[in-house]
Amino acid sequence: MKFIVSIILTALLSFAAGLYLGWWSLAVAAFMVAALIPQKPWKAYLSGFLGLFLLWGLLACWIDMKNQHILSQKMAQVFPLGGSWILLILVTALVAALVAGFAALTGSYVRKK
Repeated sequence: MKFIVSIILTALLSFAAGLYLGWWSLAVAAFMVAALIPQKPWKAYLSGFLGLFLLWGLLACWIDMKNQHILSQKMAQVFPLGGSWILLILVTALVAALVAGFAALTGSYVRKK
């Protein structure tokens, strides 16, 4: 139950913080959730990873669908993604997920000390 609550709380706090702060606020939100909700370190990492992978993946997909994938297809041609907008969204979500996962892992270790 703590695992699901921490996934949802990480995603919600990151979304709210992202409205007023920069992209880095997702790391602060994941750190705080992991420091406040006691979990094993690998579960804290996974909850931060999944929370932000889902949040940023869905947000990027929603924003991309508004302009019918025009910008993402052009950006995917710049990167070695073969022009695939889906891969660009997955890479975007993966970057956010890695940052949040490591921040949550740090928060879990700080709580243990």
